[in-house]
Amino acid sequence: MGFLLLRQRRIAAYRLPEVEPNSLPISVIISARNEAENLQRYLPTILEQLYPTFEVVVVNDCSVDDSHNVLLHFSEKYPHLKLVTVTEHRKFKTGKKFALTMGIKAARYEHLLFTDADCEPASENWITLMAQNFTGTTEIVLGYSPYRKTAGFLNAFIRFETLRTAINYLSAALGRKAYMGIGRNLAYTKSLFFKRKGFASHLHVLSGDDDLFVNQNATADNTVIEIHPGAFTYSEAKSTFSSYFRQKKRHMGVGGLYKARHKWLLSLDAVSGFLFYILLVLSLYYRLQPLVLGSVYVLKLLVQWIVFRKAAHKLGNASLLWFLPFWDLIYYVYLNVFGLIGTFIKTTRWK
Repeated sequence: MGFLLLRQRRIAAYRLPEVEPNSLPISVIISARNEAENLQRYLPTILEQLYPTFEVVVVNDCSVDDSHNVLLHFSEKYPHLKLVTVTEHRKFKTGKKFALTMGIKAARYEHLLFTDADCEPASENWITLMAQNFTGTTEIVLGYSPYRKTAGFLNAFIRFETLRTAINYLSAALGRKAYMGIGRNLAYTKSLFFKRKGFASHLHVLSGDDDLFVNQNATADNTVIEIHPGAFTYSEAKSTFSSYFRQKKRHMGVGGLYKARHKWLLSLDAVSGFLFYILLVLSLYYRLQPLVLGSVYVLKLLVQWIVFRKAAHKLGNASLLWFLPFWDLIYYVYLNVFGLIGTFIKTTRWK
């Protein structure tokens, strides 16, 4: 319960500030590989944002579908759309970090806002809400990107895992100890990117263009969050266990490169949560102080419900909490299983 009371409660207690729009020019950057259908569907929602000065830089990363023609068509209608093309080289394999670097270099403006080709902003004020945070010493803005609700166990768990992850990293940022961000909704400055040599320190790792960059560059003074509902970006969750497994295998593989204190805290949360359920089951099976552990479990669940209820209302997934005991157990099993998988298995492609 220490994580609940000391860390995760911060997002529950957080109050949204008043919207204070600014007029900083913004470069929205999207890396897209074989995303013709998603670009056709979602790119207009970004190009038609209500913001005074912005450009949208789309990096067509070695696509072999109809992405090129789709982007050419949009560029004729939207003059603030800038196209960057990365072609596959026989001797040099590119990845998302290379594509993003090309997009950042091509960006006209200092303040950069990132999302993916399969993401849709919750409102036409997405840029406004994210950009308003670039004041004072702020160099990084952490947004939130939930998945759309559909039927089925997998979708519900993905949305719960996304909610839990968001509660963790947003609360950490509120505590001035940011350790990760999500590339589907993330902003930072071009100066910070080049000052810290971009992705150079982890270019050998497939993933990490978002969480590793934040982990290595966030400080107590340069990172803020934005969780206004209009600033969310929505996307479709994976619909099969195999595709979800591939996605999470990529993401889990970068955890070993986090700063030591972040690795320790995240590992402590995962292992302690898992061991709690093991001890609970063993105590019931062997009848070892079941009343004591049962009381502790009820207390933990009550505190968790109070904290998560407020956070989930802010982040738009309150309905998931009706099955909190079940999802919490599955979540800790998932954390430990994929933690082990990420330790021993490496992937060689980003899509």
